[in-house]
Amino acid sequence: MTLHPAADTVAPRNILFIGGTGVISAAAAERAVALGHRLTVLNRGQSTRPVPDGAEILHADIRDAGSVREVLGGREFDAVADFISYTPDQAQAGLELFRGRTGQYVFISSASAYQKPPTRLPILESTPLKNPFWQYSRDKIACEELLFKAYREDDFPVTVIRPSHTYDRTKIAMVGGWTDIHRMRAGLPVMVHGDGTSLWTLTHSKDFAKAFVGLLGRPRAVGESYTITSDEYLPWNQVYRLFARAAGVPEPELVHVASETIAAHSQELGPNLLGDRSHSVVFDNTKIKSLVPDYAATIPFADGAREIVQWHDSNPELQKVDETYMQLSDKLTTWARAGA
Repeated sequence: MTLHPAADTVAPRNILFIGGTGVISAAAAERAVALGHRLTVLNRGQSTRPVPDGAEILHADIRDAGSVREVLGGREFDAVADFISYTPDQAQAGLELFRGRTGQYVFISSASAYQKPPTRLPILESTPLKNPFWQYSRDKIACEELLFKAYREDDFPVTVIRPSHTYDRTKIAMVGGWTDIHRMRAGLPVMVHGDGTSLWTLTHSKDFAKAFVGLLGRPRAVGESYTITSDEYLPWNQVYRLFARAAGVPEPELVHVASETIAAHSQELGPNLLGDRSHSVVFDNTKIKSLVPDYAATIPFADGAREIVQWHDSNPELQKVDETYMQLSDKLTTWARAGA
């Protein structure tokens, strides 16, 4: 199977998404269908997020190679996008399943794989991949190494995408999620990791989808890696204040707590904080823009925060307060204020 031999701008006619119902993949699926591509979505059929009308749905567990081969038969694709491989053994399985049946295999890695802490900003595709804090990121790096080795040695047509923090209306970017919104509205102090000044990049999934779908089927993308993010970066203090404003709270009480302190009190939060959120991340999107010239992220996070809060306000079942996080916030904000 080869990519279309015509101009590099020719889009694929036949695309397979493995997953297709997550924050990133659902937006990409909507855009692919809207642009007229023939999209097939392969998943277990267990997500509540709908697949767009016009897409073909195949049900199989990607971890069961036999069931995947059965539902796919002898079909080939112009591009296969793998949204749900996280470990080298899963990447190896994908390689074996789709070798020879796709012109492009797009692996979704993570910008958390980039060097932490970064020695320079902005982060480029050439920035070293190294994250000693988070196993998730090290696994993604190992996946990339495996797939690029297959590209170098066997011409496996891999393209690697490294998204950073990508969101839609269902995802609250603050560490405490809805619990932080609840605390703001209740007049309680809200815990912000670090001193709140590290820079963070938040990308709306609809913006991400523009670049992602735009690179599918482009021969020039094979063997390459691309970061896809917004060009807007904000200090964490501003991210929290934008959520507060969207929630109708003019001036939230933000209390700063060292990421290391939070990590010492929460094994669940520690790896993500130390391996990603506690470091400034500013990205240079020149490379993806050179491939997809019309790509531009146009949704500012001020609009995104309003969309998120409105969505949660209209769905009471989503307004879940995490009592464990409430207790952690009470404890650490009290401690931080006492030591201020």
